[in-house]
Amino acid sequence: MKTKKSKYDLFKQRVNIIIHGVNTPAGKLFDVLLLIVILLSVFVVMLESVDTFDNRYHNFLVTCEWIITIFFTVEYILRIISTNKPWKYILSFYGIIDLISLLPMYLSFFLPSSRTLSVVRALRLLRLFRVLNLVQFSGQASQLRLAINASRTKIIVFIYFVFVISILLGAVMYVVEPRDSGFTSIPTSIYWCIVTLTTVGYGDIAPVTALGKIIASFIMILGYGIIAVPTGIVTAELATNNNNKKLLPGACKKCGTMDHRTTAEFCYSCGNSLEDSV
Repeated sequence: MKTKKSKYDLFKQRVNIIIHGVNTPAGKLFDVLLLIVILLSVFVVMLESVDTFDNRYHNFLVTCEWIITIFFTVEYILRIISTNKPWKYILSFYGIIDLISLLPMYLSFFLPSSRTLSVVRALRLLRLFRVLNLVQFSGQASQLRLAINASRTKIIVFIYFVFVISILLGAVMYVVEPRDSGFTSIPTSIYWCIVTLTTVGYGDIAPVTALGKIIASFIMILGYGIIAVPTGIVTAELATNNNNKKLLPGACKKCGTMDHRTTAEFCYSCGNSLEDSV
């Protein structure tokens, strides 16, 4: 005999469908609304940093931020009560981001003059990754994640190589260039080398000797290759995985379930075919 669900259980189920359902009309509408509110929140934070605008519309901006904060607070509470494992959500990455983004407005009662806290509200922008985690993007995201994980060691070795090169060339420039040209210490010279190597080129420090300019030219040319290497490593891993068919099937287009076996032909959750999921 089936046990009749209580009103609270039915409420939890409906909230779960709305918040976590990506294929239901209510779930899609909630995601669109959440996307708009997140962008509006970040826009308000940016306007608050403009003194002329903030001085004129300060009360209006604060009112908007309170409305947005209350919306996110209600959403945060609903996410907790609608899941079977609330602590898993609270301690998850997005759960922590959700909580931190709520705190500035409430802490403003105790620190009303602090502007540093307003920047924390911009963390809500990270929630776009969760909102945009739609089914049609899940397969591509899975492929990219696997490629980055597979090439992680190569990228770490490459970054270590760049770090060593920056120290060595920075030390060389410290010896070659006179102190009045800006190369006053080895750390400063390393800073210049990193700026030049990444092709940023602030121009606050520049070599004046012929040998220094030759070394700088070499670093500039080397910088173009350094920028391309990490991209090439990940791209090669993507191509290798695709050619050898090592990637897992993508998310199920029907229910969005991921992490299937390599040989899986059907979704283990809903039974939908995985042939077109990748």
